[in-house]
Parts: sequence; structure tokens; C-alpha cells
Amino acid sequence: MAIGRQVRPAMTPGQRGPASVPARIQAFFDRHLVSSPARFAIVIFTGLILIFTALLALPISSASGQPTPIADALFTAVSAICVTGLVTLDMSTHWSAFGHGVVLLGFQVGGVGVLTLASVMGLIVSRRLGLRAKLMAVNDASQSRVQSGAGSDTQAIRIGEIGGLLGTVALSTLVIELALFASIFPRLLTAGFSLWDSTWQGFYLAASAFTNTGFVPLVDGMEQFVADPWMLLTVAVGVFLGSVGFPVIFALFRLAKYRARLGVHAKLTLFTTLALIVLGMILILALEWGNPSTLGAQDEPVRPLNAFFVSVMTRSGGFSPIDIGAMNGSTLLGLDMLMFVGGGSASTAGGIKVTTLAVLFLAAFAEARGVKDMEAFDRRIPVDVLRVSVSIVLWAATIVATSSIIVLHITKAPLDYVLFDVISAFATCGLSTGLTSNDLPDAAKYTLAATMWAGRVGTVTLAAALAASQRRQLFRRAEERPIVG
Repeated sequence: MAIGRQVRPAMTPGQRGPASVPARIQAFFDRHLVSSPARFAIVIFTGLILIFTALLALPISSASGQPTPIADALFTAVSAICVTGLVTLDMSTHWSAFGHGVVLLGFQVGGVGVLTLASVMGLIVSRRLGLRAKLMAVNDASQSRVQSGAGSDTQAIRIGEIGGLLGTVALSTLVIELALFASIFPRLLTAGFSLWDSTWQGFYLAASAFTNTGFVPLVDGMEQFVADPWMLLTVAVGVFLGSVGFPVIFALFRLAKYRARLGVHAKLTLFTTLALIVLGMILILALEWGNPSTLGAQDEPVRPLNAFFVSVMTRSGGFSPIDIGAMNGSTLLGLDMLMFVGGGSASTAGGIKVTTLAVLFLAAFAEARGVKDMEAFDRRIPVDVLRVSVSIVLWAATIVATSSIIVLHITKAPLDYVLFDVISAFATCGLSTGLTSNDLPDAAKYTLAATMWAGRVGTVTLAAALAASQRRQLFRRAEERPIVG
């Protein structure tokens, strides 16, 4: 009897053969992470925070050689990766040279953007970018929702321009930080710092300014430069350039080189940012002019300079030559509003972003005029941009309110101090009333760290990672208008 070969039945398209464990793990990551740039960004940021927390907790990272408590190491790691600048420890004395290097690396990576940095490195190595890498870079360069496999040509940054944008990111970061260092270095030398201290602290300050982190390695902080226009204006320029965003820098580069037209995004960002800086300066001058604990203690010619500097810092800078905790409650509330707005999209700044505020005002203006379309600079803005803007504000307000209630309950501190530091954490600003440095309970540190994390990954990115960005709707309900207002 002949023994025939056993023939396995052909598999139908809906059937799958057994997969190995590595293949299943790869499929899991592809399905749940790589397929969603927003979700992938959250995982990368969270993973980096855990790695930097472990590094900062090591004895080698502290000047005393003792391990840093986990709560403080985590808080510092989140503050660095999220380019916030809030601290629970004295940055100038607690960390060793190794610790300072870890913090510097953290806010450099966080400032440029983890996914953007990864894409730049991939571009350098392979000299080309795949579609998936471009989609990730688009997601990091725009807080708009991006579907896997497709991108919209109506975005501020188009997929076809990502290669140029990434080159601009790498080049502008290097050039701007070196230019800031060249301006800060001689000033530190003339202030009495040694050659070595002027070198590493100058580069640290330059990188901290451009990334909008606000960490200061100087023992006396920025207070020693309260009447120094050169140092204050240099840092302010660095913070401004970092806060307007890489798409705006890219647009300005094309304008200078090719005489290309500035888009609506760049115009709205620049106009709104400059307007908020001027309004903030006027507000601080008006409310703090006679305060003997802040501007009132300074010579009159110096007061406008410091008011301008603090106003720029509310974009997300975090440096301050005056005691924020000594400001009037009315001033703190005004700064709350400025910090909540933050800087430009795809920048090192946080907040709801200046373009979000601009779109909301344009919508209100269009409604007041009784016209259907939102218009700016002879261009029409789509309605879906308004929907995203409203979602961002609601998510941001919810995060700030929740965090404020928790921190208030834990610390029993004054409301204006808690609200200020919570908004500063969410907007990754770094200005503080001193709440975080006054023996803050560990539970409050974890709450503020979570607030910084939520503010950095972006409210839209967070929402898009938790649910599908779009769902196909096969029917529409009957329309009925509620009464609003």
C-alpha cells in the first residue's frame, strides 16, 4: 500500500497560520503604537522620562554622592524632557557634572522633539525619509491629527516639505544655540566667572533659553543680571525664537531665501505672539510699578526692561530676574492667562498655543459680524480648525482644574500660588511662586509631573492616542438647535 503525502488544506484569506512570539510582539507594536504617531509619541516620551529618572536617581548624578529621592528625580526628569523648568531641588548645587549633563541632554532632546530628533538622525544616516517617518515628523511638527498612511495638504507643514523642515530644525537649533552662547560667554567672563564655568554654563543657558526650559545653573540665578540689558535681551531673543516654532522659522527661512509668501500660520503666530508680549509688558508695568518687592525696588529705567523680559518668559521661557512669589495677586492672574496661551505650535513652548487663541478670536469676530467664514490675511480658515481649537481649550482647562484641585487639597497652599504653578506646569513654562521648592509633598510632585507630561505631549495628541482620530459615520441625525448663551 503506497503511502501518499499528506496535503495541508489551503488557507483561506481570512485564516492565519501560527505566528512566533517575536512576530506577535511586532504585530502588537505595529497595531497599537507604530500605526498611531500620536500614541507612539506618548510612549517614547514616557519611556525617555523613565530612563532619565533612573539616571538622575543614581548616586553619581548628585554632588553629594547620595541617591536622589525618586520623587525629585522623576520631577526633574519630567521637567527636563517636557522642557518645563520647574524644580524641587537647587539646580546649581544639587547635581554633579554627570547630573548636569543628563539634565542638559534631557531638555535638548525634549526641546527639539523626540520624534523630530529621531527623524533627523534617520535622515542623516539613510539620506532619505520613509512615509512613516514623515508622518511621525508631521505629527511632531503639528498638533493636528494625522491619519496613518495619509496626510493633508492643507496642514501648515505638508509631508513633501518634511525633509526641508527637518533640515531647518537641525540647522536652526545648532546655529541659534551657538549664537546665543557666543553672546552669553563673554558676559559671564566679564562677570567674574572662570573660563570653564563661562563655557559650560554659557552653553547650558543658551540651550535652556532656546528650548524654553528655564533651568539656570548659576548659583544666584538670573537675579544678578536684573539690570543687565545684554544678558536679559540675549536670553529673551533665545526664548522668543524657540517659542514661535520650527514651522515659522522654516517659513521665515524660505521668505529670506526664495521670497516665498508667509502662510497664515506664520503670520498668525508672529502677530499674536508679539501682541501678547506687548500686552503682558504693559500689564506688568501697570500692576507692579509700585511694588517694593518687585519692580518698585528697581531704578525706573530698568523697570520696563524687566517687565518686557518677564512678559517674554510667559511664552514658556521660565527665567525670571525678580521674585514671582512677591508679585500682586492681580499680576499673577494676568500671567496665568499669558502662560495658559503659551507659544507657537510645533515649538519648544507649551500652552494651548497662540494660533488656538487667534482662531477663537477670529471665530468670535466672524460671529459678531454675522459672516459664515473665519478669515485672516485674505485667507479662509476651515471650520474643523475651530473644532480642534475648542477641543484643545476644553482639555487644557480640564487638566488645569483637576490638577489645581488635587494640589490644593494636598498642600493647603493659597489658591493664586497653586493655580500659577499648575498652569506653569501644564504650559511647560517654569515660572514659579516658590511652591515647588518649599518642601512640596511627594503626592503633589507626582501630580505636577503628570501635569507637565500632559501639557508637553499635547492635548490633541493625548486625545488622538486614546481614541481613533476619525470614525466613518454612515448616517446623520436630524438637526435641532439648542439655546446657547
